[in-house]
Amino acid sequence: MTTGRFIALEGGEGAGKSTQARLLAEALRGKGLDVVTTREPGGTAGAEAIRTLLLNGVEGDGGESWNPRAEALLFAAARSDHVHRLIRPALARGAWVICDRYFDSSRAYQGGGGGLSDADISTLHAIGSEGLLPDLTLLVEVSPSIAVERLALRDTEGSDRIGGRDRAYHARVAGAFAAFAETEPARFARIDGNGNPQETHALILAALAPLLS
Repeated sequence: MTTGRFIALEGGEGAGKSTQARLLAEALRGKGLDVVTTREPGGTAGAEAIRTLLLNGVEGDGGESWNPRAEALLFAAARSDHVHRLIRPALARGAWVICDRYFDSSRAYQGGGGGLSDADISTLHAIGSEGLLPDLTLLVEVSPSIAVERLALRDTEGSDRIGGRDRAYHARVAGAFAAFAETEPARFARIDGNGNPQETHALILAALAPLLS
């Protein structure tokens, strides 16, 4: 049986992760591989229900919804269901799983952005998802100015409650992602996402070449 591979795409708002996940899946399917595309929060019925709570909030809550620890717990719960019901079964049958966001988004958003400790978030991941990590995490990085341009085109009806947080929050998120990639280079491939989609896609395929050989 072909060995399953788990690839996560990470990065801040406007990095183009969803587009790159689609292009990567198409390229891998063209090589005859069984590919599953998914996202976080989400991917299963239970996780998608939690996604709605996280991104849209709760009616009548005055816009506050969740404190940082509650938010981290909800993400961990969604991920636990996602890993148990979708990711692990797909890997077990030999599929490649391409996930738009995963554990490092919790580290960057609820940790770097929200102020929770990396140790606490890692503990939640160890409990909820038994510490499952991708074979490779593709960190797509773009300049703030390009991210703003892309978000203006994408979010014509407004941002969700996390994407709409202030610039200082998102700067902390970007700094956290960069720090992870610097301290864990064996687990991350840093991708310049400032070019057009095909240019970024070519960089991703080059980063994945060792796993495809």
